[in-house]
Amino acid sequence: MTIRLLGAADIRRLAAELDVTPTKRLGQNFVVDANTVRGIVRKAQVTDEDRVVEVGPGLGSLTLAILETGARVTAVEIDSRLASRLAQTAAEQGVPDELLTVVEHDAMTIADLPGEPGVLVANLPYNVSVPVLLHFMATFPTLRRGVVMVQSEVGERLAAAPGGKIYGAPSAKAAWYGSWALVGTVSRRVFWPVPNVDSVLVGFERSPEPLGSEEERLQTFQIIDLAFQQRRKMLRQALSARFGGSAAASAVLEAADVDPTARGEALDVHAFRRIARAADARR
Repeated sequence: MTIRLLGAADIRRLAAELDVTPTKRLGQNFVVDANTVRGIVRKAQVTDEDRVVEVGPGLGSLTLAILETGARVTAVEIDSRLASRLAQTAAEQGVPDELLTVVEHDAMTIADLPGEPGVLVANLPYNVSVPVLLHFMATFPTLRRGVVMVQSEVGERLAAAPGGKIYGAPSAKAAWYGSWALVGTVSRRVFWPVPNVDSVLVGFERSPEPLGSEEERLQTFQIIDLAFQQRRKMLRQALSARFGGSAAASAVLEAADVDPTARGEALDVHAFRRIARAADARR
């Protein structure tokens, strides 16, 4: 399929037409380099057999690169001006109407997507990238893989293994769903406006089977949040308020085969799940 991708002049023209000024509040930074968006799509291994969901398509530069593969795309956009223009932009660049569906909705709260997409490809807004990503993983179990562009610091946390300073709640929560890895870097110069932070690409593969039930996930995530709210504290202290004191917390941790003097950064998601299950068993 022959589709003309957008360049810097196209992006600025569309922004002027729509009276769109990229805002920090919405975390908007538009990619203006065709090679960059094609590279993202290649890393996501998108083919014409895939159904893809894109979050925050903006003016459509990454959208067109995905559509170039022949994949069907559902684009979720909160800004009504951008959402209303995207289908027209795609048509102007040679995209068949049936390949693109635009959904005007807040990605933080969306609960339904047409076509049960299996791949997530997105330049996620920097200010909400982790909550949007975790919401999509929890809400749409058909998503089996993807590549997202996020702020470098965020991407490193998502892909971090236990034991390091950058390992935290996002790392453990992301691991509930599958494996995550850094798969590329993105220059600041390919964005308009140029951001003050560096960007990376994070790829994920969902585990074939869920790690646990939805109730277990919610309980485990509560434990993870408590463990990292005061990450320098030992777990028996960090979890004491939840379990009625440090002695009771120690008993739960020992039942879960976790050292009560350990800190949250030492535990993988499986250990956090054992704590949640041990707590549930003591009720």
